[in-house]
Amino acid sequence: MIDISDIEAAAQRIDGHIVRTPTVPSPGLGALLSVPVTVKLELLQRTGSFKARGATAKLLSLGEAERAAGVVAVSGGNHGIALAVMAAALDVKATVVMPRTAPARSIALAEDAGASVRLTDGMESAFRLVTRLRDEGLTLVHPFDDPVVIAGQGTVGLELAEDAGELTDVVVSIGGGGLIAGVAAALRARRPGVRVWGVETEGAEAMSGALKAGGPVAVPLSSLVTTLSAPSVSQLTYDRVSALVEEVLVVPDRDAVQGCLDLAEHAKVWAEPAAGCLLPAARQVAARTGGGARIGLVVCGGNTSPRELFGWADRFGLL
Repeated sequence: MIDISDIEAAAQRIDGHIVRTPTVPSPGLGALLSVPVTVKLELLQRTGSFKARGATAKLLSLGEAERAAGVVAVSGGNHGIALAVMAAALDVKATVVMPRTAPARSIALAEDAGASVRLTDGMESAFRLVTRLRDEGLTLVHPFDDPVVIAGQGTVGLELAEDAGELTDVVVSIGGGGLIAGVAAALRARRPGVRVWGVETEGAEAMSGALKAGGPVAVPLSSLVTTLSAPSVSQLTYDRVSALVEEVLVVPDRDAVQGCLDLAEHAKVWAEPAAGCLLPAARQVAARTGGGARIGLVVCGGNTSPRELFGWADRFGLL
């Protein structure tokens, strides 16, 4: 189990390699949601998302033989970018497996960083291929089923606890659950009165499906939000979320894209749909908790292009 000492150790390990991203009030989002809002801007992290934290923590924990073997990861986008960039910085050879549905920009960024990128027909086949490459000798850096990676992601929560003003609720996006597992563990230790809420998009419901089933299950994937599209969560992340998270909310893709437009207009930040889904979820949280809510949003990443975002917005009639 991941506890605060693991997260503090990860913070020390990755210090100097990652950015301590800003944690700031957002008057624009506060006016939009009618409650005070604080944003943790992980889209300003190295590689454009929080994933640099977990990838760096894992890379720095490897022994000489594991580094020499080279590392491999499966990713819908951000974990692959993070591993490619941070592995190159630490002189480790990286292979990244992505579905062809991953954003073209994410594939290009991983390739530009020097990683060998392998494309598959979907996330399920991507996970199968990365398992085979691990069995052939590469060192797996799993995006969420690894306590070292989760502790690295938990440093987001550690910084949020130290830097934010008073909060009642924090909303975190969920793919495989590594980020929310780490953030919830950090906040439970440092700010035990704060409620943590998860959010998924329809068609990427691995954690909500697991909570309904009583454990990890395979789920069908149809969401355009590929960075949240894990085919299942892990036992490790399920256990943390079921113990520490208030509820996992599910929102439509359309609302996640509208959330991106709202973040651009009202918070002046360019975010991807994995972060855009925070806003419709935060509206639900504010409505449920009533007066006195003070909401924190972990704006997890900004790796989407204008063409992609405006294409989705046009598809949903949002422009």
